[in-house]
Amino acid sequence: MSRFALERHQVWAYLVAIGLGLAAGTAWPEVGPAMEALLWPVLAALLFATFLQVPLLHVRAALRDRRFATAVLLGNFVAIPLLAWVLVELFGFDPVLRLGVLLVLLVPCTDWFITFSQLGKGDVPRAIAITPLNLVLQLILLPLYLWLMADAQSLGSWDWVTLAPAVLIVLVPLTGAALAERWVETHPGAQGLREALAWWSVPLLALVVFLIAGAQVGTVLDAMGELQKVLPVFVVFLVAAALLSKGIAVQLHLPTPQGRTLAFSMGTRNSFVVLPLALLLPAGWEVAAVVIVVQSLVELFGMVAYVWLIPRYLFR
Repeated sequence: MSRFALERHQVWAYLVAIGLGLAAGTAWPEVGPAMEALLWPVLAALLFATFLQVPLLHVRAALRDRRFATAVLLGNFVAIPLLAWVLVELFGFDPVLRLGVLLVLLVPCTDWFITFSQLGKGDVPRAIAITPLNLVLQLILLPLYLWLMADAQSLGSWDWVTLAPAVLIVLVPLTGAALAERWVETHPGAQGLREALAWWSVPLLALVVFLIAGAQVGTVLDAMGELQKVLPVFVVFLVAAALLSKGIAVQLHLPTPQGRTLAFSMGTRNSFVVLPLALLLPAGWEVAAVVIVVQSLVELFGMVAYVWLIPRYLFR
């Protein structure tokens, strides 16, 4: 199987992993703490493998096509945050669900949206070029968005000292990936390392959702009614993001392939970058992490629809 085929069918790997994780956590609840402990190094490895595929040292390249960069910035950092705020207000979530929904909807994807842009006949070179800009800006702006949109109870539940490991679990792989990218660029023979690690993103992500399902099986079962409430908001988000991308593309006169790429960028979210933050929330807030996993599954099925609809109807 090629890596492209693996990424194309990755949703089934995640569904199987979640099913196995729930089964393992139910059959052997005593392994929950061990699975939770193992989750952190696996998550760090996943983030490193993911970040290594992002041209972190070439943020300036994203700005060469100013019209496309402007469209992405308007879409991901103005239109989508406003959409996320409107949705949590309309659906009236409690503080835990509201925080989980905001965490995941406020950060644009930097990995699999490239695969879906390719499947949906988008402009893949520009998708790759824009990823470091998306990554840097989301890390800077997420605290501001949460301060504006999350309620005081949510922010008050965060112990910023306790959350320091979550920040490190993102920054350490990010720094390591930037150093590795510099090394690969100065040693052309090491390009194989980047190619090899690109294969590991899907298996590692499957292992992450397996460990979360096994460690949080009790939370998932207890919160099934609550989790059903967030499914409609994620579906509405996917529809609205596609329509917003069309409006921005028309206003900025983007070529059709770039419009498709914009749609995939706005419709996909960087769920596993914010997952460490949700995992370190205090007792009683575990559902926020499960909400993030649920969104990623809804999104993957939504991308299957995007791949069919975007090039055939929205951006013909």
